[in-house]
Amino acid sequence: MEVIKIKGTDDTPNVVLDAETGTFEISGRSLPEDVAAFYEPIIEWLDLYAKSPMAKTVFDFKLEYFNTASSKLLLDVLLKLEDMADDGNEVLVRWHYPDDDEDMQEAGEEYADIVDVPFEQVSYTVD
Repeated sequence: MEVIKIKGTDDTPNVVLDAETGTFEISGRSLPEDVAAFYEPIIEWLDLYAKSPMAKTVFDFKLEYFNTASSKLLLDVLLKLEDMADDGNEVLVRWHYPDDDEDMQEAGEEYADIVDVPFEQVSYTVD
């Protein structure tokens, strides 16, 4: 499968989707002008990946900020992971958040309540 690597900007997150190495990550800030166009290739890639996923898929979300429009598309990504889990594949979501950012922590908790996928909340200290 083709690797997706999108370099983040002030408004778009870094994205790495690499089936060979098992690296799946969205990090940074997500407030793209056209959120649907930004996330469409990610959703399509996950659809292809779901046809023959790795034995274990670990997806890291390391977002500093995301807007309301992005929250819906992030849920779409999580629902794709839920579909993979429902098909009997091992899936883990790691939701990283700064230890002083209650909003980002709560966002992860809310997503964990919505989708039926194992979730790990990972706090980190911002230097």
